[in-house]
Amino acid sequence: MDAQHVEGDLAHVLLTEDQIHTRIKELATQIDADYAGRDLLLVGVLKGAIMVMADLARSLERSTDMDWMAVSSYGSGTTSSGVVRILKDLELDLTGRNVLVVEDILDSGLTLSWLLKNLTSRGTESVEVFTLLRKPDAMKVRIDPRYVGFDIPNEFVVGYGLDYDQKYRNLRCVGTLAPHIYT
Repeated sequence: MDAQHVEGDLAHVLLTEDQIHTRIKELATQIDADYAGRDLLLVGVLKGAIMVMADLARSLERSTDMDWMAVSSYGSGTTSSGVVRILKDLELDLTGRNVLVVEDILDSGLTLSWLLKNLTSRGTESVEVFTLLRKPDAMKVRIDPRYVGFDIPNEFVVGYGLDYDQKYRNLRCVGTLAPHIYT
């Protein structure tokens, strides 16, 4: 879905599809170099990271394992509740694995902080984070992702996997949702 299909719902487009794809390819090149000679397991965080993980995996020049985990702290609101629930756990054993958590967005850091502790407790060799978007001004917990696509303002954004009440995930760009949609 293009931005023109939901034009009245967006305040403005932050990142175009081309900008996103270019940055993911740049980071994939870095990941290939950083993990040369080592196995890598991509762990996508459902549902938001679906688009990011698909494009990242296709941009890598190496074979990699993939698994998915679903955790939630949002519900249908626009801010994190801080309470994390596991909706779907991983199927693969993490013992001795190099794990790269693939996220759509890092805002408060509350959910990701919990997830990193959970994954590290499973006997991993390493756990790092790839996030397409980071909101530095919204962070409540310090997290230093190894790979960051873009730093963005502390606004509610949708598209490229990010949703508001399960809508807008298939938007090809990332845009700021117009306040009249969620107020």
